[in-house]
Amino acid sequence: MSLLDIREVTKSFGGVQALRGISFSVARDEIVGIMGANGAGKTTLFALIAGHSRPSNGEIVFDGQRLNGLRPDRVCRAGVARTFQIVRPLRGLTALENVSTAALFGATPAAGRKEAEERAVAILAQVGLSDHAAQMAGTLTLAAQKKLEVAKALATGPRVLLLDEVMAGLTPSEVEVMLDIVRDIKARYGLTVLIIEHVMRALMEISERIIVIHHGEKIAEGKPADIAKDADVQTAYLGKRGPGHRDRGGGP
Repeated sequence: MSLLDIREVTKSFGGVQALRGISFSVARDEIVGIMGANGAGKTTLFALIAGHSRPSNGEIVFDGQRLNGLRPDRVCRAGVARTFQIVRPLRGLTALENVSTAALFGATPAAGRKEAEERAVAILAQVGLSDHAAQMAGTLTLAAQKKLEVAKALATGPRVLLLDEVMAGLTPSEVEVMLDIVRDIKARYGLTVLIIEHVMRALMEISERIIVIHHGEKIAEGKPADIAKDADVQTAYLGKRGPGHRDRGGGP
């Protein structure tokens, strides 16, 4: 049974269609990768799910509840949390204070400051930031700020976690650490995860299924091994026809 359903979702900005008729479902406890080139519409899709923007048409349904039109705080309280492609720490607060603040909101808000700090301490340990708890968030390295993004989202108590390029800009060893973190928190909290990532090796390795978006349209969906061989995906990424390419114009 699906937990999240995207049904014929379209998003237009003036005369430009960023997304056109996107449909797919995500099952409980699944990790689904969202793949596409820059400008494909991936982050726009996350913004629609999280309530930062509204679909022009279509429906977004989470566990039977229609999310269309809900404010981001209401979506977060429902159990959907996201990270941002460009990190957004509260730079003048410590890492602990960042996560403690997040713990006071969301689907399972802490009862007070003490409980929020206790939750924050545990989450910082899970993402490998215990030694940086007292450090100002604005002075953390990029890798640490990426971990902090995950920690803040996790502190809200989500059931669905939207990860937007949490591995972008990281070294290969840092990517491996982030992969381990995502796997660990997914298993520990029973999360359903949607992940946008341009580090293709990492996306193929961690995803159980991949949705490919090209110029606002879904062009492929399937297991990573099948996506790697898909002719339309090869055309979109490599600009050439792979074996068995299906001509979208209907000609020979």
